[in-house]
Amino acid sequence: MSKQQRSLRLFSALKNVFEVPASHGQAVASGLGRGHAHLWLSSSRVPAWQQALQLSSRQQAAGFSSCSRQAGAAATAAWYGHAVRRLMSTVATDAATAAKAGGAAAAAAAASQAASPSLALSRGLPDSARKALAWWLGGCSAWVFSMVVLGGFTRLTRSGLSMTDWKFTGERPPITQEEWLAEFAKYQASPEFRLAHSHMDVEEFKFIYFMEWAHRMWGRFLGVAFAVPAAYFAARGHINGPLGRRLALLFMMGGAQGLVGWWMVRSGLQEPENKHAVPRVSPYRLAAHLTSAFAIYATLVWTTLDLARPAPVLSAFAAKASDAAHAAIAAAAKQQAAAGAALRARVLPLSLLVGITAISGAFVAGMDAGRAFNTFPLMNGQLIPDDYWGLSGIRNAFENTAAVQLHHRALALSTLAAVTAVWAAGRKMPLPGPARTALNVTMAFTAAQVTLGITTLLTYVPVSLGAAHQAGALALFTAVLTLMHSVRPASPSAAALAVSRLAQPVAVLATAAIATAVTQMK
Repeated sequence: MSKQQRSLRLFSALKNVFEVPASHGQAVASGLGRGHAHLWLSSSRVPAWQQALQLSSRQQAAGFSSCSRQAGAAATAAWYGHAVRRLMSTVATDAATAAKAGGAAAAAAAASQAASPSLALSRGLPDSARKALAWWLGGCSAWVFSMVVLGGFTRLTRSGLSMTDWKFTGERPPITQEEWLAEFAKYQASPEFRLAHSHMDVEEFKFIYFMEWAHRMWGRFLGVAFAVPAAYFAARGHINGPLGRRLALLFMMGGAQGLVGWWMVRSGLQEPENKHAVPRVSPYRLAAHLTSAFAIYATLVWTTLDLARPAPVLSAFAAKASDAAHAAIAAAAKQQAAAGAALRARVLPLSLLVGITAISGAFVAGMDAGRAFNTFPLMNGQLIPDDYWGLSGIRNAFENTAAVQLHHRALALSTLAAVTAVWAAGRKMPLPGPARTALNVTMAFTAAQVTLGITTLLTYVPVSLGAAHQAGALALFTAVLTLMHSVRPASPSAAALAVSRLAQPVAVLATAAIATAVTQMK
């Protein structure tokens, strides 16, 4: 069989799936039949579907020298674009089509895929609106990222307790010297000034005040940057029901985060139990504030990815590829779907470990434990320091400096080992391109974060490295989220769908409960 005949046969099979115009197939075959685009490669490392759809890099660089070759290349690009667009636009209607054809199993699978939360957010939206929404929420995600980093700078410069009151709508900074002196007098009455900053004058106070004020106002500006575009998109009819509920949840979480932040600060304005202790915010409340920030960030990033990549294309290929004429494509796509499922089973617990490690870092920060035991790998010459059992009961794990730092070290090294194991296993799997890239980035970020953490410890936590370490934790969290999203199933299981339906109302109730609780606490 000639190359042209094989090309026409392949195109005919795929045309039945994607309903591609026949003229494209003739032009593709015309270009392919001359042997200038080797669709049938022999490399065992390249998946069969890529062998069937990609031009070799050498021929892409050389191009087609004749009109027929140029027409073939153009038609190939047009056909591929049409195929992908057709695939994305028909997922939601596959259930009805399969039911009419009598395929009950296919109808059930298509209905499950159509019910996917990822597809629900963009259902009925034009591509231009979907992309604009993704860019907007991606920008909000970056804004939250900057908020977390700015919060790290605020904590490391000991600026968080400089403002002794809080208003939901915001505060105007002092302008005149009299206003500065009045604000400074409020701070002078706080425990932190009396016990730690009694040497400070009003000029030094201005710096820490502006750090805390900037952190608060940056969060309020984020609320405006979220609410105004949301109202615009809603007015244009570009927000459907599922997306509207997701955005409402995010807005509630953002408001609750402001309350949690003030609840945290208020703990540092109280008199410490030990008159010789340095006043600081409660590590429990600091961990709650950071956890809330991570939850908001994760929801934003996941929603952005859902809009940017509504459906896993390769999994859909596997579901559609059932005809014997393109069995190679079906087999390769199903292998990638199976590899994605295997990797997903490893990534889910890995993401939990990364999150727990990050939250344990909040206790290190809250206890100022990074400025103790500044040696590695041993802690002042010991694997387990003598001070490890300094307190009794569960409090020892969260309020003892030695225990808090040892736990964070152990979790960080466990994360490094787990990510390395998942990365090594993933390298042998026929993963889709986005998943492989996310896996490699996760490995690189993990190694960088552990290295940065050790360096920060050995140098007694300078402000720049401490803030970079906090940013690195969120960057690693982003990589893991992206990896999880890239291997999500095209057709979620019934249990997954049930959890997704319950998650949002539960999150709304939890957010409301947290906001109510923190307003009642001292």
